Amino acid sequence: MGLKEDFEEHAEKVKKLTASPSNEDLLILYGLYKQATVGPVTTSRHGMFSMKERAKWDAWKAVEGKSTDEAMSDYITKVKQLLEAEASSASA
Repeated sequence: MGLKEDFEEHAEKVKKLTASPSNEDLLILYGLYKQATVGPVTTSRHGMFSMKERAKWDAWKAVEGKSTDEAMSDYITKVKQLLEAEASSASA
C-alpha cells in the first residue's frame, strides 16, 4: 500500500474513534491533514473573535515546512497513537 492510500485509510479510521480526541490532538490532526492535502497555508489568519478558526489556522501554520509525504506520515503516526490509546483504555 502506498503512502497516499495509507493516509486516506487512517483519515477514515480516525472518524471511527469512540471517544473524541482532545482539542490539542484534533488541532494536530487538522494541521497535518491540511498540509498533506492542500500544502502551505493559503489564507490569512482569522481575527480574535474567531478563536476556533484561529486555532485551526495556527495548527496548520505550525507544520508549514513539512512536505506532503512528511505530513501524511506524521498524520498516520498520530492516528495510530490515538487508536492504540483507545484500545489500551478499553482493555483497562
